[in-house]
Amino acid sequence: MKKQLISSNSPFEREIGYSRAVVHGNWIFVSGTTGFDYTTMEISDDVVVQAEQCIKNIESALQQANADLNSVVRVNYILPKASNFKLCWPVLKKYFGNIRPAATMISAGLSDARMKIEIQVTAIKH
Repeated sequence: MKKQLISSNSPFEREIGYSRAVVHGNWIFVSGTTGFDYTTMEISDDVVVQAEQCIKNIESALQQANADLNSVVRVNYILPKASNFKLCWPVLKKYFGNIRPAATMISAGLSDARMKIEIQVTAIKH
């Protein structure tokens, strides 16, 4: 099986050496995705706005893999400040409430102090 590499053109992908997503067979593995708007490389200071942008970035990667959020079976949320997670729930419910993927939230430091949330998903094409 040939794998497909998907890029968002984020400078992080080039500098670190990874893909936004990798498609292998019907599986789609989306890297931890932050709230940067990759077209402007700007990031909001608001964790809720960042969560929304994370999902938009993930949707873009999934579209390039001929899939969408309905294909998501697993989601990992990483937040430096665990208490911010509850603030993001309405955004997460908006996008994943009907899909209901398996999920985990981890509190850990992120590589840039401006990042308040990072979201990683695994999806499978139907």
